[in-house]
Amino acid sequence: MGSNHDEFIKFVDHPSMLDVKERSIFVHVDLPGQEDHAADLPEDFQFPDMRTIGHGLVDILDALSIPYVIGLGEGAGANILARFGMDYPERSLGLILIHCTSTVAGVMEYFRDKLINWKLAHVGMNPTAEQYLVFHKFGRSLEEQLEQSENKEKVITEYQHKLRSTINPKNLRRYVETFLNRTDLSEVLESQLKTDVMLVAGSLASHLHTVRTMANHMNKTKSTLVLIDGVGDVLMEAPEKFAHNLVLYVQGLGKLSSLSVTGSWSSRSRTTSQSSDAQDLEAGRRRSRAMSMEEYDIPNVRRLSLAKKE
Repeated sequence: MGSNHDEFIKFVDHPSMLDVKERSIFVHVDLPGQEDHAADLPEDFQFPDMRTIGHGLVDILDALSIPYVIGLGEGAGANILARFGMDYPERSLGLILIHCTSTVAGVMEYFRDKLINWKLAHVGMNPTAEQYLVFHKFGRSLEEQLEQSENKEKVITEYQHKLRSTINPKNLRRYVETFLNRTDLSEVLESQLKTDVMLVAGSLASHLHTVRTMANHMNKTKSTLVLIDGVGDVLMEAPEKFAHNLVLYVQGLGKLSSLSVTGSWSSRSRTTSQSSDAQDLEAGRRRSRAMSMEEYDIPNVRRLSLAKKE
């Protein structure tokens, strides 16, 4: 919440993602009214619920003639992708879910978010709402983290500037309300989420406990939990570490098998710490390397043609 496609573009453009970018096609999706400098949504506009948004992703894939995807989402967006994966397993080769929660909003979260929503609607982007969104995104012990990392202060300042200058607070309120009213997925994850999933979280994330709760409810043979030490925001604070785990996971799915072990994704990440599941990811990468040739990884733009088939 409070973010859009811009952060994913920054991550994809990071040097550690150079090899992946050359072999992939990324489709970024902004929810209604969440794009930069968006106009106010009409008063009678009914913001869709989380599951309906998940269904809408299929319409996008159909319009672009994309048969299946590897989904990448963060926070509320990750929750939407989890619902998409449950309802359309045939369209999802795998899911990478950052800071995803499967539970409903707790009592404290409910009332806190209600207060923030009221301020966003009546005051606009205000100090209280901004502080909450910063905490929601960057996690616990912010003051301690700022003392330990110069880069932390920079990324927080950039995020605050984006909140104040580019995100429409009235539209953001509607998105927050939708996320606040999400339904619980925990009890059906193991039986209904049949897609391979990599859960990712920063060790300092404000909602780390909810990510662990989701991991505990998932099919252990189809899921992996990766914890990245010392950060609250994985994409902005640890792009090299995340890119390293992303490539291992995707190679385990049989894609990007031609990437060299000394490529951009690896040489910058060789000294990073990984989760206890990293050995499984590495084994999957080794198994998949023989599955395809380099040409297999190069995106075929013709497959995305919007022209109707004869």
